[in-house]
Amino acid sequence: MKTKLVALLSLLAGLNAKFTVPHLNSRVVIIAHSTAWINSQRGLLLCSGLLTSLLLLSSLPVQASNESTATDHQELLLSLNTEQRQLAGIEVSELSLQAFNLQAVATAQLIVDKDKTITIAPQLDMQILKRHVVPGEQVTQGQPLLTIGGADIAAAQADYINAATEWDRIKRMAPGTISASQRMQIEVNAELKRAILQAIMMTPAQIKALAKSPSSIGQFQLLAPINGRVQQDVATLGQVLDAGTPLMQLTDESYLWVQAELTPLQADQVDMGRNVLVRVGDRTRDGIIIGRSHEISAQTRTEQVLVRMANPGHELHAGEFAELYLAEDKQVKSVGFIVPDAALTRSGDGDWQVFIEQEGKFSAVEVTVVERQRGLSFIRGLTPKTRVVISGAFFLASEQAKAGFDIHNH
Repeated sequence: MKTKLVALLSLLAGLNAKFTVPHLNSRVVIIAHSTAWINSQRGLLLCSGLLTSLLLLSSLPVQASNESTATDHQELLLSLNTEQRQLAGIEVSELSLQAFNLQAVATAQLIVDKDKTITIAPQLDMQILKRHVVPGEQVTQGQPLLTIGGADIAAAQADYINAATEWDRIKRMAPGTISASQRMQIEVNAELKRAILQAIMMTPAQIKALAKSPSSIGQFQLLAPINGRVQQDVATLGQVLDAGTPLMQLTDESYLWVQAELTPLQADQVDMGRNVLVRVGDRTRDGIIIGRSHEISAQTRTEQVLVRMANPGHELHAGEFAELYLAEDKQVKSVGFIVPDAALTRSGDGDWQVFIEQEGKFSAVEVTVVERQRGLSFIRGLTPKTRVVISGAFFLASEQAKAGFDIHNH
């Protein structure tokens, strides 16, 4: 307060000096002397008024600054509706702590998850009578795929009906009517004929219905045994195929395998069940090592490693090329988060920043970039489970710039 008073008194002194007229005649001087007391009183009143006004004005910037701060804080959050998010290509991912070496990378390829893939290959000679699906179609369990038939299939169905009828007759007989060996032989024959129908991929319900309706002998519908996508479809209408010929493949694409080729040095760092990072194009997925060949290829001098990876939304497909990033050594304490380079933008002061989502709104947060390799960035400065924008961050940065404020309130 004392500093303000000194500054105000200096200002008033300057104003008084500014309005002093140096060249006055004697009469004006005499008048000035006679009115000195009056002017001094008026000067005191003027100083008092100016002092009060300046003190009031000095408090106004503080209030404006507080109001500006509150406004800036509200503007930190960017809100987009559903249509805007779709047009901007906004994609959000939840972060998890990782310890990967972006320089320890191996080439890889996506293949089907063999635990979730079934090849449709009936074990009898057959003819394709009708098609019910198209290649690439997503089918559900129990959905018709093909109608097949032929002489061998008709004979197998007839043999089962006869064997099942005989076995039902024997079961109704009183104990001791026939010998135990004869009873066993008839039962085994019935089960053998059932197994043959199962080998051509007839379902238990279809086999049971066949025994009650012999008129359907000669053909049946191949039904999808799992939910999956139709792949490798080679069945042609009217085609006669040998027993065991693959007709098509059904694959559940909710999971995929990653087949990677690792150098012997990289393979030494591989442990079963260890986490890895898989990159396909601009997408990254977490995976788990499920197997390794323990054999070095004579041609490539690499070892094959298998990784199981979740594929939500079936966005990725078998056959795509990928990169596999291995975790750091267990003793290494360098942990952080890996995001695509597209998630990073520059703040107003030139620092790296990412946009995070909270309750449907977006705000920018500065991060530290530790390493950048092959379109990926290893960053620190966030907490686990933070929802980070990995696609569309440039659009958010543009909206931030158009709003005309600095995200850090500098």
